[in-house]
Amino acid sequence: MDRFLVITNSQKDPGFQVTDRVKAYLENNGKNCYIETKGESGKLHIPDGVECIIVLGGDGTLLRAARETLEQDIPLIGVNLGTLGYLAEVESSHLEAALKQLIEDDFTCEKRMMLWGKFSADGTEEGTAEIKNYALNDIAITRKGPLQVLCFHIYVNEQYLCTYHADGVLLSTPTGSTGYNLSAGGPIVEPSAELILLTPICPHTLNTRTIVLSANDKITVEIGENKKDMKQQVEACFDGSERIVLTSGDRMEISRSSKTTTIIKLSKASFLEILQRKMSTE
Repeated sequence: MDRFLVITNSQKDPGFQVTDRVKAYLENNGKNCYIETKGESGKLHIPDGVECIIVLGGDGTLLRAARETLEQDIPLIGVNLGTLGYLAEVESSHLEAALKQLIEDDFTCEKRMMLWGKFSADGTEEGTAEIKNYALNDIAITRKGPLQVLCFHIYVNEQYLCTYHADGVLLSTPTGSTGYNLSAGGPIVEPSAELILLTPICPHTLNTRTIVLSANDKITVEIGENKKDMKQQVEACFDGSERIVLTSGDRMEISRSSKTTTIIKLSKASFLEILQRKMSTE
């Protein structure tokens, strides 16, 4: 690889000390390095010919980068400047060694499945809103406003599955299984697997667990009414970033996206080895 773009979370890299280390190392080795330090808003400019995007921050920064570079399908690698970082596998203490592997093409690439969500108001053709978005980790549908139990009707391939009374519902990819899904009590899944996890968030029943669905299933989440037959308002959040508001009667259709995210892997360690190391440092 010869041409790199660095996306930096300025809050995680104050003074851009790590950014400067990356740029200096790459340029001292005859490579081109472009720096992008914009915040969460604004459009990302990717110079022509970029072969690799180095993301400095944490998992949240890498998730935003994955969404913003979706159309270009440029391989991403994360440098963890946060706390745990399941996606960002490189620690800043091993930065130069990781960069050496990149410029020597000593790595592998993994294709990670993504989710695609579409908002359909009231479930009617006339009310269909052209609001759609993508997620590498998950789509979370949770309360917006006062603390109350929410009602969600779940359909899979247009067939009714169940109704959840919970604080929210979470649709996760295998990549996202170590994120919000894990905190909500869902299972950890090998990231190269192809499936969709449906996990209720704080369900108000004792026997509710995650449902593992095929990657080819289409899931519809319909927002119900509360026990007093009052309208509910919820918020659908894509990878903890993009948000849209839904009310009772609205539907969100969620399925596997045709697009994928390419993640660069430097370590020869297995997923289980990496998982054990990450969890032992919590």
